[in-house]
Amino acid sequence: MKKLLAMALTGTMALGLAACAAPAAAPAAAPAPAAEAAEEVKEEAAAEEGAAEEGAAEEAAAAEEAGGMEDLIAAAKEEGTLVVYGSCEEDYLAAACEHFQELYGIEVQYQRLSTGEVQSKIEEENGNPSGDVWFGGTTDPYNVATAEGLLEPYEAVNASHLIGDMYRDKDGCWYGIYKGILGFMVNSDELERMGLDAPQDWQDLLDPKYQGLIWLSNYNTAGTAKLVVNTMIQKYGHDEGIQYLVDLDKNIEVYTKSGSGPSKNVGTGECVIGIGFLHDGITQIEDNGYGNISLVIPSTGTSFEIGATAIFKGAKHPNAAKLWIEYALSPECVELAAQNGSYQFLVLDNAQQPAVAEEFGLDPDNVMEYDFEDAKENTTKYVEEVMEALGSAADDRFKTE
Repeated sequence: MKKLLAMALTGTMALGLAACAAPAAAPAAAPAPAAEAAEEVKEEAAAEEGAAEEGAAEEAAAAEEAGGMEDLIAAAKEEGTLVVYGSCEEDYLAAACEHFQELYGIEVQYQRLSTGEVQSKIEEENGNPSGDVWFGGTTDPYNVATAEGLLEPYEAVNASHLIGDMYRDKDGCWYGIYKGILGFMVNSDELERMGLDAPQDWQDLLDPKYQGLIWLSNYNTAGTAKLVVNTMIQKYGHDEGIQYLVDLDKNIEVYTKSGSGPSKNVGTGECVIGIGFLHDGITQIEDNGYGNISLVIPSTGTSFEIGATAIFKGAKHPNAAKLWIEYALSPECVELAAQNGSYQFLVLDNAQQPAVAEEFGLDPDNVMEYDFEDAKENTTKYVEEVMEALGSAADDRFKTE
């Protein structure tokens, strides 16, 4: 910059000497090139100074935020290995755990389990958990664990970025990280071959023409299936909702262990109609190339999951667990989802939404009003009532592996 300024001043002096030696000329119609260069130099200098000030402000803000976590980070590093049970898809779980380890130098062990499996595990361990934190999966099992006193309240700093109070437990027992829409994934090629239209609403699924074509997840092991139970009871009423599931059972071929199980078999045609979260269908289309999958949002309304994270009561590494919650509520963590084949809507105001979810026409706000308190208090009872009504607890269609 100094060289440019020197060149500009030299040019100006040379022109001035030439003007003294030459006859008077008419006034110039535009600024001399040297004057323009000098002005540009000044503008560049001002721009660089502004950028430097902006960068300094950003660094100061980042330092202030990090400073607030210094004591927690130091305490977490003293505790040893963090154990994470993850109920999101395994690629996302692995990426999140590996990035946490890179950021803080804290070793992480993780295991992928469905939400129902995690719930059963911590119920058996009853306050002496083998894991520290729970990551991902729908909140119905989280709410059951909260009601049973198996999750540790923690008031997270980064919870200030949640887009609404509905995306957290009021006492801080769990926090939302994403939102998923419940619907149908259908193999359009198979339906066309059979001469069948795709179901457009929940009642359509009861039509005998779909017998043996529908897959759902296991009510005992999958949080997705527990959400289906609560959705039907809230949508149709208690008795009518349970009767709906009894009628639906006549058309179901397989109940998979995991909520994402049906989506993984639609593209191959083994499952023709899968009930689950539509972002799992997007994964099959975008990442696995199954262009024969179509997504259906039920026409009279559907519900949604809030994928969550929480600390287990009695966690052996409490500070590392708290640091995990702060990390899980950051863009650095939640934006890893779309980079690893999980296209849920994010519920943090400082995170970038996965554009592909909107491209498929999914609207995170076009859902029914879901009663989380009723689900918190009654999910276990409702599942027991459904299984009793089905009379098929030992049915080999209910997969546990």
